[in-house]
Amino acid sequence: MPLYRWALDHGLAGYRRRRAVIQMSSSLRNIGQVETAVTVLEAERDIAPATLDEQTRALADAISATLALCLVDSGREREAVSVALAALAPHLPRYQRSMGNYARLLLDPADNPR
Repeated sequence: MPLYRWALDHGLAGYRRRRAVIQMSSSLRNIGQVETAVTVLEAERDIAPATLDEQTRALADAISATLALCLVDSGREREAVSVALAALAPHLPRYQRSMGNYARLLLDPADNPR
């Protein structure tokens, strides 16, 4: 943990930085610091994709997968499934729009027409 934090605090950038964020967050989760991991991962997801190179953007789903695990551990299961579905939807051969909508509705069930 200290080495991840040191590297991130001292200018690690790009692909290596994003990998360090994922790995550090996973370690935080494993030692019970789930809320810190969620905060770090949410901040990473908020970085505008256009500001990242292609290799770094390719790790977006890994960020989402790690975040989903952390959300489950923090008792936010609906949000975890939403994050996982939203990450999965673009890779489906069909039903991308439906799954994207379902992911959104998990967070705001008042919008669900059922």
